Amino acid sequence: MAQPAAAPASAARVGPALVDWHRQSGRHDLPWQQNRTPYRVWISEIMLQQTQVSTVIPYFDRFMARFADARSLADAPIDEVLHLWTGLGYYARARNLHRAAQQVRDDHGGELPRDFDALHALPGIGRSTAGAILSLAAGQRHPILDGNVKRVLARVFGIDADLAERETEKQMWMLAEACTPIESVDVYTQAVMDLGATVCTRAKPVCLLCPLQSLCAANATGRQAELPRPKRRAAKAERRHKRVYMLAAVDDAGAVWLERRPERGIWGGLWCLPEFENTEQAQAFVVATLAPADAVALEPLDPVQHAFTHFDLEILPLRLDCARAAGNAIMEPGRTLWYNPRDLDAANGRIGLPAPVKTLLETLQGMPR
Repeated sequence: MAQPAAAPASAARVGPALVDWHRQSGRHDLPWQQNRTPYRVWISEIMLQQTQVSTVIPYFDRFMARFADARSLADAPIDEVLHLWTGLGYYARARNLHRAAQQVRDDHGGELPRDFDALHALPGIGRSTAGAILSLAAGQRHPILDGNVKRVLARVFGIDADLAERETEKQMWMLAEACTPIESVDVYTQAVMDLGATVCTRAKPVCLLCPLQSLCAANATGRQAELPRPKRRAAKAERRHKRVYMLAAVDDAGAVWLERRPERGIWGGLWCLPEFENTEQAQAFVVATLAPADAVALEPLDPVQHAFTHFDLEILPLRLDCARAAGNAIMEPGRTLWYNPRDLDAANGRIGLPAPVKTLLETLQGMPR
């Protein structure tokens, strides 16, 4: 395929330089690089979005041990999928994986399609992810443009513009296409991602080890710290702080009352302790559902702190020891359950929990009644 006319002549040198570099200096022992199939690459690419490799590796290994292929993932209940995702964050990724796996099972015979458009049409698979899957697992020539690749290309070609702007995005895709070689495309795709992750890093890039140093406009002009241009930010607002009360109602067997959160919003689809704005609301809920008014004794526990991208959350737990029978009268299948953290082999033991709630439940296990 001919290089686009508008691409710099040096673009043709990027692919060969990165392929040679990767064979000697790239990463070759990541779990998803072994037995590389479209399914395994797909799972790794989704997990790696917004998440570092070191964090992803144990999650990937556990996920593969349980869901070895798209059919097993599609057939599993969403709660089990979210259970294995607990702590990895950005839970919409797990829900999209599950929905996409069901489409693969129902519409593609259980195998990820090797047609770009069909793959791109699946939930949660964008243009760059589809290109990475088909490049790495099928050797098809498709450009990719994830965050690491954008940083590499912006520095090499001196792109001094807001990468979020539509015209700049089009220019970046043109450069990504021009740099992608015809041969060894799987090696190149891994190489350009590795370069951005390990050498051409956001802060303190190691330019002396970069195979593109002689081609790099940012290196030639000393602008590595300026490129790519930082995203435009609105006037910096004071970081928000949110405080919520959560009820930890514990029965005689150590099971805790949980409610499923709505699909949209923070912790969408996960199981969580009932949440309230104040202790009065929590007490009213208890009287209406779990215990008579004269038996309500809410015990404040140590606060739990959790940081989100844009705000800090303070959880003020309130413990209640109660009998399960009262709550059973209002149980809603699929919306509420009694969850026993000690009984993970039970069907309802494999559920998705927000990380701070999981920590709180682990703390409750060690507390005397």
